[in-house]
Amino acid sequence: MATSSTGSTLKGWANSGSPWVWLAAGSVSLSLVMVFGLLLLIAARGLGQFWPGEIWRFELAPTAQGPGVPLLGEIAEEETVSATRARAAGEVIPENLTEVRRLLIKAGNRDLTGFDFKWLGVPQIVATTQPADALVVEREEWGNLYGFLADVRENGKSVAQGAQLWPELAARLERKRGLRAEIKHIEKDVIGGINYGIERLRLKQHKLELDGRADAAAVATLHARKLELEQEYTKANEHLAKLNQEIARDTLLFRTAGGEEKEIPFAKLVRVAQPNAMNIPQKIVHYCSKLREFLFDEPREANTEGGVFPAIFGTVLMVIIMSLFATPFGVIAAIYLREYATQGPLTGAIRIAVNNLAGVPSVVYGVFGLGFFVYFVGGSIDALLFPERLPAPTFGTPGLLWSSLTLSILTVPVVIVATEEGLARIPRAIREGSLALGATKAETLWRIVLPMATPAMMTGLILAVARAAGEVAPLMMVGVVKLAPSLPLDGNFPYVHLDRKFMHLGFHIYDVGFQSPNVEAARPLVYATALLLVAIIMALNLAAISIRNRLREKYNAADH
Repeated sequence: MATSSTGSTLKGWANSGSPWVWLAAGSVSLSLVMVFGLLLLIAARGLGQFWPGEIWRFELAPTAQGPGVPLLGEIAEEETVSATRARAAGEVIPENLTEVRRLLIKAGNRDLTGFDFKWLGVPQIVATTQPADALVVEREEWGNLYGFLADVRENGKSVAQGAQLWPELAARLERKRGLRAEIKHIEKDVIGGINYGIERLRLKQHKLELDGRADAAAVATLHARKLELEQEYTKANEHLAKLNQEIARDTLLFRTAGGEEKEIPFAKLVRVAQPNAMNIPQKIVHYCSKLREFLFDEPREANTEGGVFPAIFGTVLMVIIMSLFATPFGVIAAIYLREYATQGPLTGAIRIAVNNLAGVPSVVYGVFGLGFFVYFVGGSIDALLFPERLPAPTFGTPGLLWSSLTLSILTVPVVIVATEEGLARIPRAIREGSLALGATKAETLWRIVLPMATPAMMTGLILAVARAAGEVAPLMMVGVVKLAPSLPLDGNFPYVHLDRKFMHLGFHIYDVGFQSPNVEAARPLVYATALLLVAIIMALNLAAISIRNRLREKYNAADH
C-alpha cells in the first residue's frame, strides 16, 4: 500500500508539470553560469594584460653551444611536458627526469634576438632574481625591450648620471609625447586638410572641363586658390621638419641582461616603466594609462599593440547607420503585412519567405551586397555624380554605407517579425473604438496602434543590433579592412564620409587572432577586444531596452 501511495504521489507530481518547470529553471541557470563563466574568463585574460607584470632575471646553465646567457622577461605561461619532448626542443634535461616544468618567458628584444617569447625548462634555470632597476620599454615598432637603463643622451652627449637618469628619462619622455601629439595634429589635420583641399580643386577643375565650362576666369580662380594651399603646405611642412628634428634630439642607451647595448631614439618610445620598483598606487596608474591607450589610441605593430579606437568608432557608427535603415523599412513592411495586405496564401508565403531570410548564411548577404550595392548601385552613382573621379571609384568600392545597407538587409526580417507580433497583440477593440469616434484608418494607425506597438519595434531593433554588431563574414566583402588610415568622420567637408572603408571589432579579433605574425603577443589582445565587443553590444542593447521599458510603462499606464 505504501509503495502504491508513493507511486501515485510521484505520478501526480509528474502530471502537475513541476518536473518540467524545474528542468527549465535548471537549464536556464546552467546557461547563465556558462555565459558568466565565459565572460569572467575573457575578462581575466583580457584585462590582466594591462597590469604591469614582474620582471625576472633568469641565470641559465651552460649548454653544449657555450655558457648560458642570462634572460630577462615576464612569465607568461607555464606547463608540464614529457622530458622526451623537451629534449626534442633542444633543452638540456637530466636523464633521471621523465617530466619537466617549462615556463614561457616574454623576453621581448625581438630585433636583437629574433624572438619575443621563449620556453625555458626549469632544470635549465640556475637562479632567478627580480632586479628593482629592470626596465620594460614599449616601442612604436618591434615590441617591448627588457633590460636596464644605461644612459640618456641629447645629440649624442650624456645629460644625466646615477640617480638623475630616471627623472631625466621621465621628463624627456613627457616632452616627446607633447611633440608627437603636435606632429600628429600637423600631419593628419593640417597637412591632411590641405591635401584634401588641393584634391577637391583638381576634381572641380576636371568636372568643369567635362562639362565644357572651364573658361579662363574659372580656371584662374581655382589656380589662385591652389597656390594659396600650396603656400600653406610649405609652411606646415617646414614646421613639421623642425618638430621632427626636435623629437630626434634625445636618445636612450639601453643594456640587455646579456650586456649588449642599444641606442633608441625617444621618437620610437611609447612608455618606459620599472614594474619591480612600483608600489600598488603606481601600478594602478600604469594600468589606467594602458587601458586608456587601448580604448582611445590607434593600433600599431600589425594591430598587436596600441589601441582599438578606430575599430570601436567603426563598429558603433556602422550599427547606428544600419539601425536607421533597417528599422523604418522593417516597420513599414510589418505594417503593410498586418494592417493593409489581404490575408491569404500570398501574404502567408511572404511571411514564410521573411522568416526564411533570417536563416540565410550571412556570407550570402555579403556576396549580394558586393554585387548589388557596390558594383551596381555604387558604380551607377559614380557614373552619374562623380564622373570627374573616374576611373578611381568613390561609391563603387566597398565602404561604410554598403556595409550598413548589407547588414540592414540581413537584420530587417528580425524587425519585421517582432513588429508584426507587436501589432497582432493590440486588441481589435482599440482600433474599432478609434474608428467609431471618427478617426480615419491612417489616424488610428499613426496615433493609436503604432505608439502601442513601439515596445515590439524596439525589441526587433535590439535583436537586430545584437546580430549585426558581431557579424564579420559579410563585412569582409563590403567595407571592413585591417587598418583604416582615416576615420569616416573628420573635419573635411562633407564631414561624414560614408564611402570610406572602416575598421570593425569583430574583424579586428579575427585578424589579430588568426592573421597575426606574433600569435603569443596577440593572444591577450584578442581576449581584451572580444570583451570590449561584448560590452559595446550590451551597452547598445541596454540603451534600447531602457527605451523599450519606458514606452511599455507609458502605454500600459494609458491602458489602465
